[in-house]
Amino acid sequence: MESKYISIGQLNRYIKYKMDNDINLQNVYLKGEISNFKAHTRGHFYFTLKDEESRINAIMFHTSASKVKFIPQDGTKVLISGKINVYVANGAYQIYVDEMLEDGVGNLYIAFEQLKKKLKEEGLFDSIHKKKIPKIPSKIGVVTAPTGAAIRDITSTIRRRWPLAEVILFPALVQGEFAKDSVSMQIKRADAFELDVLIVGRGGGSIEDLWCFNEEIVARTIFNAKTPIISAVGHEVDFTIADFVSDMRAPTPTGAAEMAVPSRGDVESYLSQLSIRLNKVMQNKITIRKQKLEQIMSRSIFKNPIRMYEVKEQQFSNLLDKLKYNIVHLYNTKNNQYERLMQSILFKEPLKLIEKSKNRYLITLSKLETLSPILTIKRGYSVARKNNKIIKSVSEVQKNDLIEIEVCDGKIKTEVV
Repeated sequence: MESKYISIGQLNRYIKYKMDNDINLQNVYLKGEISNFKAHTRGHFYFTLKDEESRINAIMFHTSASKVKFIPQDGTKVLISGKINVYVANGAYQIYVDEMLEDGVGNLYIAFEQLKKKLKEEGLFDSIHKKKIPKIPSKIGVVTAPTGAAIRDITSTIRRRWPLAEVILFPALVQGEFAKDSVSMQIKRADAFELDVLIVGRGGGSIEDLWCFNEEIVARTIFNAKTPIISAVGHEVDFTIADFVSDMRAPTPTGAAEMAVPSRGDVESYLSQLSIRLNKVMQNKITIRKQKLEQIMSRSIFKNPIRMYEVKEQQFSNLLDKLKYNIVHLYNTKNNQYERLMQSILFKEPLKLIEKSKNRYLITLSKLETLSPILTIKRGYSVARKNNKIIKSVSEVQKNDLIEIEVCDGKIKTEVV
């Protein structure tokens, strides 16, 4: 009977389990008014969030509470996000807050996060697309309002740090309904000027004031620009979409100018160091070359160069003697060959040689005639052939075979009977 009853702890743990596994309760967005606010000494926030119809207990732990940019207090209207869960000990459910904004900027913040996520997934923030800012630019563009502190800070900083650089202003609206189109158009215009670097930004303000730098059209224009771009929007704590997509983010317009150009003093110091290094390198090269020259000059050939010619002269004499000897030897060899040739029968009795050759020819011809089958036929013999083969026996022919008989003055074709 008692097995169907459970403890209160079991019930609360079951409800907690169900809430933990309900996806709709893991990321909840609420708006309301703070009451019963308490800031714990450890940095946690405890409060109640209420509206005209109901209320819910809320807790925001130190890690999240430290990121809140305003001071919460009773009566403050806020936008919060977090998850719903049950505190098992007392069975009360509450929201564990991750983020909290003052109401009025919440919609802009949501739009900011959505666009940021979209562009990040497309790869517009990836470091692989970031262009390098040149160390010593000669032409710098600035897209900002033509009046205000931003352009004054940028130009004065550049003039102080690197007066050789030319600054070109591309005036744009940086606040209001038409600001996004104005900024985008001026970035495209500046990109056609073959600048070394382009600064885009404005001075500080509220999130609404800075909003044109969170617009998608501005972000994509910055990404597609060929010119390296430094974003300089607001103060150091302000972050915009333009900061993420630009090639470099500066905390302030003044900071952007400092990043864009080197310090004249730093360049002078760098050149001085280069000069010192160059002098050392040149001195080392001169020392090494001098040592090599001294080594060469210490060789015996430079101390007594006539010895080199003596050796060469001796070699030349030896070659000349060898040449003379070879000429004489060759002459004697050819002369002996000539004398032997002149002593031969060919030159002494050429007719006798011809007669001797003629006799050898006649003897050879006589031998050929003796062996010639033609002479044999002329003496009354004949040669019988069958199919161009000489017949040597009667067994090689049969009745009605056609044979050919060669005699001294022709050929006879006949049939065997």
